[in-house]
Amino acid sequence: MCVETGTVILRQTMMQLKYQRVTADAGYESEENYAYLEKEKKEAFIKPANYEIGKKRSYQNDIGRVENMKYDPQSDTYTYHNGKRLKVSKIKKEKTKTGYERKTTIYSCEDCSGCPYKKECIKGNHSKVPFEDRTKNLYVSRKFNQYREEDLKRITSEEGILLRMNRSIQSEGSFGDLKEDTGFRRFRYRGKANVEAQSILLAIAHNVRKLHQKIQNGKTGTHLFALKKSA
Repeated sequence: MCVETGTVILRQTMMQLKYQRVTADAGYESEENYAYLEKEKKEAFIKPANYEIGKKRSYQNDIGRVENMKYDPQSDTYTYHNGKRLKVSKIKKEKTKTGYERKTTIYSCEDCSGCPYKKECIKGNHSKVPFEDRTKNLYVSRKFNQYREEDLKRITSEEGILLRMNRSIQSEGSFGDLKEDTGFRRFRYRGKANVEAQSILLAIAHNVRKLHQKIQNGKTGTHLFALKKSA
């Protein structure tokens, strides 16, 4: 999902709701979304984009990733696999389509010539600079890293696991109910307004049916499924 698109959707949703905890999948993770939720005094439970892949051994052993380099806050430098340092070479400021301003610090290796790990470290085949002349650069947003670190603690807590499990059930399950139980396969009308109207009617029907089932089962007032304890 496009970050800007995800930001607009998230804002439109938040304007209508009063939830204090916002749970979303990795497609919504961005510095701008974190900053917006912080401004609105909401707790973010957003799955980091690297959450699943970060568990793989290949990811953890990738010497070219900033996560696998040692950072020294006093000198503001990263230390590479062979002991060479990456220093601040530039600070890049940019503004998103929605007006959010973000700052990225660029760290460059002091000398990449003759490095035996260069092919493992510098990747990508779309650069116009010849490989032998290329230098390792890291693009780091301190603010984003701080947000992600705080968010990771929340989503791996017992509360975070509960909320993420329920998000998966409630959002993905709703699509499954609409497609399989009601046989809905495609919108019958053209135009944004007509499609939106049909979406609202489908959502109302789904919620009425869900409320009816809760009444029948005596579960009104219950919003979250409990975590199942493993044996």
